[in-house]
Amino acid sequence: MRHRRDFLKAGAILGGALFSGFAPGVAGEAAKATGTGFSAGSNDVVEGTEPAKAKKPKVKGPKPLDLLVLGGTGFIGPHFVRHAVSRGHKVTIFTRGRKNPDLPEGITRLTGDRNGQLQALEGKKWDAVVDDSATNPDFVRQSAALLKDAVGRYLFTSSTGVYYPYLTRGLDETTAPHLEQHIENDGSETYGVNKANCEKIVADTFGDRGLVVRPGYIVGPGDTSDRFPYWPVRFARGGEILAPGQADDPCQCIDVRDLAEFYLHLLEGGRNGVFNATGPASVMTAPEFYKLARKTLNKDATLTFIEDYAFLKDHQIEYSIPWAMLVDNEEGMMSINISKAIGAGLRHRPLAETLRDTLAWWPTVPEERRSKPAFAITPEIEAQALADWKKRQEAA
Repeated sequence: MRHRRDFLKAGAILGGALFSGFAPGVAGEAAKATGTGFSAGSNDVVEGTEPAKAKKPKVKGPKPLDLLVLGGTGFIGPHFVRHAVSRGHKVTIFTRGRKNPDLPEGITRLTGDRNGQLQALEGKKWDAVVDDSATNPDFVRQSAALLKDAVGRYLFTSSTGVYYPYLTRGLDETTAPHLEQHIENDGSETYGVNKANCEKIVADTFGDRGLVVRPGYIVGPGDTSDRFPYWPVRFARGGEILAPGQADDPCQCIDVRDLAEFYLHLLEGGRNGVFNATGPASVMTAPEFYKLARKTLNKDATLTFIEDYAFLKDHQIEYSIPWAMLVDNEEGMMSINISKAIGAGLRHRPLAETLRDTLAWWPTVPEERRSKPAFAITPEIEAQALADWKKRQEAA
């Protein structure tokens, strides 16, 4: 099994809807819903006077923030930058200048490297920084030391991998991640320990100005891995589809756009602390995911459910996000508690939307990647497993 790092109408209250960060464009709809603001009889004209002018309701949006993004051209970054600019915030990105995604005009671009080349950040100040590009604790140590007195708050993108090994289900933010390696030659633990040490540096440097978000598997348009895109592509192809996993296996993932919006929502609200961030909002089992994908993308496809973990493992089918074989150190990987984040404003778009949008985005991926995707379940693996499963069923 690959290591986790290889997978890992308007509202009634206008002000609250705008502040939430999850209802762009709601101002116009709210104006329609609430009217012009006149009291009864206010359209009556008193002789000799001019008609009273309608008073426009005062709409209070978010306070404009000056934001720094360490990264900004990978997976999370472009979605966050676009959303922040759409909300009226000023954004600076700090990158190595190797990628040039479609980002809004007017952002400031600084060039450097997390590995000691931070000169472009010196002598400047921001309201907050979003660090979405670090796994190396030394990189975070350097940026935190430089930005300690230059930013108001520091939001670090961590991972639910800090809980590895996932020995129990329902892990929440009260579970302390360990800071030292205990399992020899385990890349998943190395990843989690590194992220946990990054978190500690942020906490030690910024105190209550620090903010840590621990995403689960991040999916959606712009995915830099081939973990989740397998399913939209596979369902679009149709035919008989192998659907692995036991009937009660929980699945978790979060749309990158929901994550980006949650980041900004926390910053606009002046929040701090640690938040697990994955989805959906309620438990979703593997069969429920496959049935949803079929209904959303290809109703003519057929599903062959295989629950036998031993059979699946023998055929090299141990994960395909958002499903994974939940055994041993992975037992609680797909049942992370996110109630704290939901209480703080995390919202989830329908997973059907994520499936459709990922499929629509896939043709924009370079042909070299699309022709040889690193899908965990290849056509050859699936075909052999289905054939062997049918023989087994016939023999039984």
